[in-house]
Amino acid sequence: MSALQAAGLWTALLILWLIALSLRVMVGRRTMRIALGDGKAGELTTRSRAFGNAAEYAPLMIGALILMAQLGASPTEIHVTGGAFLLGRLLHAPGMAMKAPNLPRAVGMVLTWLSLVGAAVVILIAVAGMG
Repeated sequence: MSALQAAGLWTALLILWLIALSLRVMVGRRTMRIALGDGKAGELTTRSRAFGNAAEYAPLMIGALILMAQLGASPTEIHVTGGAFLLGRLLHAPGMAMKAPNLPRAVGMVLTWLSLVGAAVVILIAVAGMG
């Protein structure tokens, strides 16, 4: 698998996770009969924020994965980065529904941040080497 294919794999998986989170919001809206906003329903707020939080971070990672591939990162670097990020997102979403603070939410955010920082470092090293 090439680096670009690896980036494509993790991008596709992140897109599917975002769709799954979005579907949870949609089902909640239909079940609770709330067309807009959260209707002050705590569960719908939680579902909406789990989706929103993922949607805020995922585009950064998708762009970073593509840049990493284009700048010469190895498929392994991309798999580790993309895998850590997706794992972080998978842990974070259910952690949103638990009483804070909680381990899944905390570990999810740490994995999210570490993978983004790791991607930034790989990109900066590649850019510096292009001199």
